[in-house]
Amino acid sequence: MDAMTEALLGGASRDEIERQPLPSHYEAAHLLARDVGMFDGVADKDVRKSLHVGPVPMPEIAPDEVVVAVMASSINYNTVWSATFEPVPTFAFLKRYAREGAHAARHDLPYQVVGSDAAGVVVRVGAGVRHWKAGDHVVASCVQVDEQEPATHADAMLGAGQRIWGYETNFGGLAHYSVVRASQLLPKPPHLTWEEAAGVLLTAATSYRMLVGDNGARIKQGDIVLVWGATGGLGAFAVQMVKNAGGIPVGVVSSARKAEALHRLGCDVVIDRNEIGMGGDDALTPERTIELGKRLGREIRRLVGEDPHVVFDYVGRATFGISVFVVRKGGVVVTCGSSTGYDHHFDNRYLWMNLKRVIGSHAANLQEQAECNRLFRLGQLSPILSEVFPLKEVGEAARLVQRNRHTGKVGVLCLAPGEGLGVTDPALREKIGAARLNPLRAGAAPAGAPLATGGVHA
Repeated sequence: MDAMTEALLGGASRDEIERQPLPSHYEAAHLLARDVGMFDGVADKDVRKSLHVGPVPMPEIAPDEVVVAVMASSINYNTVWSATFEPVPTFAFLKRYAREGAHAARHDLPYQVVGSDAAGVVVRVGAGVRHWKAGDHVVASCVQVDEQEPATHADAMLGAGQRIWGYETNFGGLAHYSVVRASQLLPKPPHLTWEEAAGVLLTAATSYRMLVGDNGARIKQGDIVLVWGATGGLGAFAVQMVKNAGGIPVGVVSSARKAEALHRLGCDVVIDRNEIGMGGDDALTPERTIELGKRLGREIRRLVGEDPHVVFDYVGRATFGISVFVVRKGGVVVTCGSSTGYDHHFDNRYLWMNLKRVIGSHAANLQEQAECNRLFRLGQLSPILSEVFPLKEVGEAARLVQRNRHTGKVGVLCLAPGEGLGVTDPALREKIGAARLNPLRAGAAPAGAPLATGGVHA
């Protein structure tokens, strides 16, 4: 164990952290450029074969960057895309970024450290960093932006220099250490453990922008919102936000097990698509899409009496045509991804003649993320962690997500030696209740259970 890690795990002070040297190498989940093409012609692109865990060199940091000792991270679907080298190998992103020169050139390497979530401790700051210092407990945004670009100051997600860290950049969060821009950081909610905090920012903020913020559907009291994949990392946060807004979430899931988990989350209207004949093996011809849309629409009207105002869709090809059909006249379909395929087909008559709208949404700007993070700090949103793996088993964690065998978020312990660490406000945690904080976790700690708060508590 290097001196910095030993100091952190021993609860070092800020001054002690600053005095410790950074390690020359650190453990990280990474991809190798030489593996691009390994899945050509292969039906099952098993991410366990392409994700490697081992030492990588510690990079130098730019003046606006920070080194974070990552206590925990989580699996997002973009890590599955990276590890299957689809739709394009992410090494192409690194080469394009490196052409900007200066510090960007560091990112073009024969390996890529992946991961777009992290919770941890600041251990180094660049010369231009003003608002963060060694010892701060932080969560990392997945969004890197070019603050010198005018569009960034209107909405950072419109900037040409916007990139997703750990996917379109190197030095991501599935590692013992990570390099991030200072403008990516937000304070860690003090009542959450490292693994809980590490699994919220990317997906929760994405759902926030899609549903709540000015750039999305702007849901309101009484809105009926259809949520596909309602126990996934995006969907489970969407359900909470709809309920917080006084709306009615209608969650769609793929199994009785997930339906039960969704009820635990507090979703009152749950549809198991298999029970109404909407299994995932259908050939989605235009006729079949309309047939399934009618079937789903009848079930929603039976359960809540009306068609949905909003459809929350990140599933993509398998659901998008149905979403456009089933949303009410004048309604909104908001989409942020396509895990089942990007080539969407829908009958445009049901869009234009019924005055429906489609909103494309991507991640969230820092203000939206800060507002979302505030809701966690207030206890208005709960983590949706379901399982936790050690970093050395990151391939198994990513495989679980790849095969859609998970619920909520799958966490990964990095430097944290175990679960339950990092809580610095146990009183708030006790007030909220540990069971409420882990609604999707099998065997979640009961409310009032003792909390481990020692170690890494600058």
